[in-house]
Amino acid sequence: MILEKRKLRICNAAAVLAILGFIALANALFSSFSLRIFNLCGIYVILALSLNLINGFTGLFSLGHAGFMAIGAYVSALLTMSPAQKELNFFMTPIVPILAKVELPFIPALIMAGAAAALAGFLVGAPVLRLRDDYLAIATLGFSEIIRVVITNLQPVTNGALGLKGLPKFSTTFMIWGTVILTAIFMTALIRSAFGRACRAVRDNEIAAQAMGIHVARIKIISFTISSFIAGAGGALLGHLMTTIDPKMFTFNLTYNILLIVVLGGIGSITGSAIAAIIVTIAMEALRFLDGSLNFIFFQTQGLPGLRMVVFSILLLLVVIYRQQGLMGKQEFAWDWLFNSVLPRLRGCFAGGKGRSGEKR
Repeated sequence: MILEKRKLRICNAAAVLAILGFIALANALFSSFSLRIFNLCGIYVILALSLNLINGFTGLFSLGHAGFMAIGAYVSALLTMSPAQKELNFFMTPIVPILAKVELPFIPALIMAGAAAALAGFLVGAPVLRLRDDYLAIATLGFSEIIRVVITNLQPVTNGALGLKGLPKFSTTFMIWGTVILTAIFMTALIRSAFGRACRAVRDNEIAAQAMGIHVARIKIISFTISSFIAGAGGALLGHLMTTIDPKMFTFNLTYNILLIVVLGGIGSITGSAIAAIIVTIAMEALRFLDGSLNFIFFQTQGLPGLRMVVFSILLLLVVIYRQQGLMGKQEFAWDWLFNSVLPRLRGCFAGGKGRSGEKR
């Protein structure tokens, strides 16, 4: 039985109010550390959605997201920092004069950061998206490393390996989670549109999609550009949450973390990406003790940096071997599924339990 439109609207409104209420409570009651992890969860949701648009919905295996995040983070930082902060950071090599006096509000800077990353995505995607599978992954990874090397050596603009410190902390709880909600709404509308159906057709079979009149190359480039925009905005939010950025933040490890979230959540599922982003981000902090010294009964380790990533790598292998579809597969959360499938089963379990207990008596 499909729920009526009125009931769906009521459920959607109640869910939105519950989410907004939880965000407000978290902002008011969480400790500074817990709130930081909570906000980091939101940023990883945005980044996972951006990568899932390429890998999950369009079927392109890209590993270059860290580069687009770096572009977004640096553009936003250079546009929002005050002239005094720039002067303090660029003490070895003076900043280029055109950027020395620029200072914009955060929201225009966030949009421009996404636009700069989208432009880079278009320039990279136009030639590279002709490749497929592993070749595409290697090419996008190479471009990501090129972007990082350019940032490291472009000292008059990016301050080189020293990075930028003292960024204004514009990434508040409401700013981050408001962006999460807008991104999720945009992604849902995009996937349900004709363009989203074309992306899925390209993912399933490029030859068949082209035979149906879909311009495959155009769909790939637009999808890659939109994904780069979202990644750039996510990188900007990450930079303003950390209040410091440097080229070492945007290595392949960051792309690997996002790819891990997408695979665990389900390639092609917006809901799965959101749930997996929250679980993985919290687990990464909860398992941080593995990187330090461990005291077992018969021996003690002196510290194994990176051991928690070994745990996540093993988890990824298990998912790839035993549950390739991930947590949600290509499915999304739906009220019909909750009310017509999950809740009746729960009622049946409780009713069955009572019946059996009555029979025993």
